Amino acid sequence: MSTAARGPRARRTAGLLAGLALAVSVLTGCGGSDGGDADATSSAAPGTVSVAADGVQEITLTTGDDYRFSPATFTVAPGEVRLTVDNTADQYTHNFLFTAGAGPADITEEIPVLGPGESKTITFTVQTPGDYPFECSFHVALGQVGTMTVSG
Repeated sequence: MSTAARGPRARRTAGLLAGLALAVSVLTGCGGSDGGDADATSSAAPGTVSVAADGVQEITLTTGDDYRFSPATFTVAPGEVRLTVDNTADQYTHNFLFTAGAGPADITEEIPVLGPGESKTITFTVQTPGDYPFECSFHVALGQVGTMTVSG
């Protein structure tokens, strides 16, 4: 029996089911990662750190609609670091913070909110060598993480 012969309630139910199926397929396609690139940050090329005229080490990270930091890894020497994060996203807000308790020492400086098209800079001092994980706490589950290594 066709949907038209079943009456308005059957047509409405069929329409709702078709709409639900379309919504699920659209959301699945827009979901970002399939989990296959969870290790993408570890294979990316490390970032280049420069030293400014005032002796402060400088690094710029970019982030966007792909839920990644670029570069995701970089190495600094003990001392003062000036870190800039550029959000090149068209629609997503990000943040930047060092993962509390995950490194040899806590770094409390952070960028709490970074809207699309915004750029912000933090300056901090690190003395203890080791790996300092960082993240966008809004999108950490999507793999927006990285590591700063202090060496020397």
